[in-house]
Amino acid sequence: MPTYYATVPSPLGDITVSTDGSALTGLTLDGPPPAGAVEDPKRLAPFVAELREYLAGERTAFTFRIDQPGTGFQQRVWRELMNIPYGETISYGELAKRVGNPKASRAVGSANGKNQVAIVVPCHRVIASGGTLGGYGGGLWRKEWLLKLESNA
Repeated sequence: MPTYYATVPSPLGDITVSTDGSALTGLTLDGPPPAGAVEDPKRLAPFVAELREYLAGERTAFTFRIDQPGTGFQQRVWRELMNIPYGETISYGELAKRVGNPKASRAVGSANGKNQVAIVVPCHRVIASGGTLGGYGGGLWRKEWLLKLESNA
């Protein structure tokens, strides 16, 4: 099955979104498109429209289907990320508790780092227990920007 992509200019830099034709399969910040992917902005239009609305502060949730491979643990972490309300944050420790393994803060952080659909699966809403931002694969300035966007709602 082919993969299609589009590049979206944004305040966070170029965002590449990709699909298998039915679900969002990737969202990268300043990254290249998936290997072998075909550029097809028309096919990505519904995803791009919602992403632009979110970045403009006009959307708080996404409606499209997501499909990203991962281990059972990663899938649990990513599902739980989707339960963090827009504009709120939790700690890595709290997220570990919510997925049933209170001592797995580092594993939760690792699962966040493997999230292939950042922003849509909101790993930016997880911060360190002391209130600092912690890490973010797209760069801490982007995490800070996203949290500020959501706090202005």
